[in-house]
Amino acid sequence: MRRDDRDDPFDDLFREIERMMNEMMGEDFDMHVERGGNAGDQTGFGTETHVDIHESEDVIRVIADLPGVEKQDIDLKCDGEVLTISAGSDHREYDERVRLPAQVDEHSATATYNNGVLEVKLEKAEDSADIDVQ
Repeated sequence: MRRDDRDDPFDDLFREIERMMNEMMGEDFDMHVERGGNAGDQTGFGTETHVDIHESEDVIRVIADLPGVEKQDIDLKCDGEVLTISAGSDHREYDERVRLPAQVDEHSATATYNNGVLEVKLEKAEDSADIDVQ
């Protein structure tokens, strides 16, 4: 098992699952668990980081905790349906793809970063046009 979380309360559970898989498979089964970042790095999203999505009538806000990251090390991309947040520091790597609850105009995006909290605001895309049948 390749896990750096030595104090993780789920270690015993993972070891037992690995043991059962070894019995069933009749071979050495290695349960590889990645929570973001590279093996050996401290974990990123999902353990220490929290991502919230807030939706209003016209705007979607994505708020993510990125502790220990400098603003210049944050890279954001959006294709209208998925927001990709990539960031890194000397100790952590974050790489998260957030599926948005509605189609957005990716060109309307604005982002702020203050005290380890990233907030991205995206305007919802206009509904698709009605098509008249002739």
